[in-house]
Amino acid sequence: MADADEIAAIESNGAEFLLALGRAGGGEERTGEVCWIIGGSPIDYNNAIFAASLEAADADAVILASRDALRAHGVPGTWHVGPSMRPSDLPERLLKCGFSHAGNDVGMAMELSALPERLVPSLSIDEVLSPVDLASWVATLAQGFGAGRPEAEWVGAVYARLGYGGDSPWHHYLARLAGRPVATATLLESGDIAGIYFVFTLPEVRRRGIGAAITAAALRHARDRGGRLGVLGASPMGESVYRCMGFREYCRIGLYEWRPEQGLS
Repeated sequence: MADADEIAAIESNGAEFLLALGRAGGGEERTGEVCWIIGGSPIDYNNAIFAASLEAADADAVILASRDALRAHGVPGTWHVGPSMRPSDLPERLLKCGFSHAGNDVGMAMELSALPERLVPSLSIDEVLSPVDLASWVATLAQGFGAGRPEAEWVGAVYARLGYGGDSPWHHYLARLAGRPVATATLLESGDIAGIYFVFTLPEVRRRGIGAAITAAALRHARDRGGRLGVLGASPMGESVYRCMGFREYCRIGLYEWRPEQGLS
């Protein structure tokens, strides 16, 4: 595959992820020259503007419209500015319109045929297949991922609505170390593309290979079901873990946030 194909897979799986969660949360959807899902989540990352193909003359008005939609819903939100989004000076325009740069997701991909085996002593990894399993997954995620318990509980409620396991494209995994839940991961399958999300390991058991092990387990599931390419958006904390697994960086997704308390200046 050419790099452009990997970049397209990273962006499209990420957009599918954001759109599905936002829809399940009851968000307002806009499609066309700009795509967003706003109002379905208390979490800024998931009130998302994730695609744009705008004429330069129209871009500022659309950015301000997204800000107005966030303000109307009373939620924070984020533009996820990937390589395909236009115009190319969107970052500068977002800053001018009151959004703040909150960092970047590192868009990474790897062929699943090259997936390494990852084993950690006393670690078991199981797919979430019941409400009881999902409650344990949520309780684990709540111990430090993102916004903590509010984000974990919202995500858990959304996943319960979307369904999981079996023939669903959604699969969630819980790792236990000597029987104690210590790590989470989510897999979103889209054709032969396998997207990885919500990888989290409890702080006190990090640097033991647990994050890599649960990610590899999810990707093996996808590979066994015909998956060809794994994709993810790595945080600065996770990037080195994924590089060691064989993931390669293909792009950066700029994150530009706005919160209602920032006002309209």
